[in-house]
Amino acid sequence: MKIIVDAMGGDNAPLEIIKGCRMACDEYKYDIILVGNEDKIKKSASDNNVSLDGMEIINAEQVLTMDDAPTDVMKAKKDCSMGVGLRLLKENKGDAFVSAGNSGALVVGATLIVKRIRGIKRCAFAPVIPKEKGFFMLVDSGANIECRPEMLKQFAMMGSLYMQNVMGINNPRVGLANIGTEEHKGDEIRHETYKLLKDSNLNFIGNIEAREIPIDAADVVVTDGFTGNIILKLYEGMAITLMNKFKGVLSSNLKTKIAAAMIMPELKNMKKQIDYNEYGGAPLIGISKPVFKAHGSSKAKTIKSAIRLTGEYVKGNVVEKISKQLGDERDDT
Repeated sequence: MKIIVDAMGGDNAPLEIIKGCRMACDEYKYDIILVGNEDKIKKSASDNNVSLDGMEIINAEQVLTMDDAPTDVMKAKKDCSMGVGLRLLKENKGDAFVSAGNSGALVVGATLIVKRIRGIKRCAFAPVIPKEKGFFMLVDSGANIECRPEMLKQFAMMGSLYMQNVMGINNPRVGLANIGTEEHKGDEIRHETYKLLKDSNLNFIGNIEAREIPIDAADVVVTDGFTGNIILKLYEGMAITLMNKFKGVLSSNLKTKIAAAMIMPELKNMKKQIDYNEYGGAPLIGISKPVFKAHGSSKAKTIKSAIRLTGEYVKGNVVEKISKQLGDERDDT
């Protein structure tokens, strides 16, 4: 399998991207194409003793920053690492593309260069997030600020297929994020979406409230990108805050330090379970080839996780299964 990686995207590029790719190459045996300024990539690797063996470099002189407009990937900076990488994917030079760069630009570039799956109205960010036991998918988490009910239905279908074929959850439970569990709660978009999901062949369990999400409300949580991004950022912030508070308690005096030492393995296991970096970022589902968005602040471990999940995305044939599902629905109408 060959995975194209944006070596210049994100806050810690290129070093942490390169280190993560090295880890992924060694553990998963994937072929990696690094796209970015070749001189900077080689110098960063050399200065930090990171081997580039088994990784191909495709030079891209321009760099797209987080401050650039999303459309710059198609215009002012079309030869940036993200733009070049997406064109390589379109030309079948790789099986998937990973970037920790500008989220808006990735949506624009993936949509206009690689294109959406035929019949899909909008692509969506769909991060997999830890909960009390296991994990769930939040879709959309920021690609689409305004959504129509039929778009949310497609998000639910794509998320369900991803969770089943990549994350191994049989018959995933789909819940609609709302301000109450009753069918009549919410605005017109939620009302219409509820009807569409209720009449679908998905395992729709109804409306769910935000406080239930971290416990075990559903396997796929469906919402518009505006609401989803708020849920995601609050979720991440609360996880960091709680871990910091916990550390503060355990290091406050000699007694708590001794207690911490005694339960250290359990603490490390808990941290791993609730660490969203374990899941690497979010697939951009709905695009005709696998595209994965890693966290903008990604370190090497997160990039490695993103590449692992991207590989599972490819192996799960999710794009093909979404296309087939849409085809089956068209045949039924």
